[in-house]
Amino acid sequence: MTDGEFRQVGFIGLGVMGVPMAANLLRSGYALTVHDLDASRAEPLLGLGATWAEDAASVARAAEVVITMVPDSPDVVAAAEGSSGLLAGSRPHMVWIDMSTISPVTAQQLAEAAAVHGIDMLDAPVSGGQKGAIEATLSIMVGGRSAVLERCLPLLRCMGTTIVHIGEQVGAGQVAKACNQMVVGVTIGVVAEALVVGAKAGVDPGKIRSALLGGFAQSRVLDVHGERMLDRTFEPGFRIRLHQKDLAIATSMARSYGAAVPLSALTLELMNGLAAAGDGESDHSALVRVYERLAEKTVSDAAEAMSAAPR
Repeated sequence: MTDGEFRQVGFIGLGVMGVPMAANLLRSGYALTVHDLDASRAEPLLGLGATWAEDAASVARAAEVVITMVPDSPDVVAAAEGSSGLLAGSRPHMVWIDMSTISPVTAQQLAEAAAVHGIDMLDAPVSGGQKGAIEATLSIMVGGRSAVLERCLPLLRCMGTTIVHIGEQVGAGQVAKACNQMVVGVTIGVVAEALVVGAKAGVDPGKIRSALLGGFAQSRVLDVHGERMLDRTFEPGFRIRLHQKDLAIATSMARSYGAAVPLSALTLELMNGLAAAGDGESDHSALVRVYERLAEKTVSDAAEAMSAAPR
């Protein structure tokens, strides 16, 4: 059993990230009530001892703290509002932690709506992908009152290893997550660009990646996503369509503050093109396909050709 203040936890949103995050809470001893629009997604959690709820309001009635982990701003609004929403089932002093990646403006508006019901809210988007969710090594960026975060830390530590309080205002976590997605997206793009250029020049892109990993160009993206590009393992850890959404949030946020983000805007357009070609459900490392189509060269084919060449 956990040492934290909360024992009864609700979890709404059981996708690629939500299921392993919820499973880690169950393994840590929390009593978990879960809901998703697709009931079949709850099956592995029910096997671990979770309780199913028919709607978000029922989750809130059973919980002291409710976590939402859904794809986009409208999905969080839908989970919160209406007669079956979590606000309808809430009671004063409940805590709501939204771990989705949404617009900072939406997060602020939801916090205001929650406050009317006497609910404390944190926005706590995450980075680390499916692997981080499974291994409970997520980076969690939190906006909201520090006193509320302090109460929730034992819970969050069951899902992540890096928990940073970004600011006292709900929405601050979403600003940090938008910045994260800008860096990740642009880095995936330049890794793809470099590997394709190397392949086009007749050099083994796998060996280029190995060399870069030992130098100043080393990065987690080059390591993990570079390998995915070479191996063609584009099963989604994080889907292109979700990164599209995140970069749209980031570029819109930047415009509202009068900041120029040309690299992020270009990466968003490349992802838009990839999604239009039917790759929206692929992992975001599939961004390499845009560069391959433009160069008429596939990095995996180039690597195989180089390894088969006589020495």
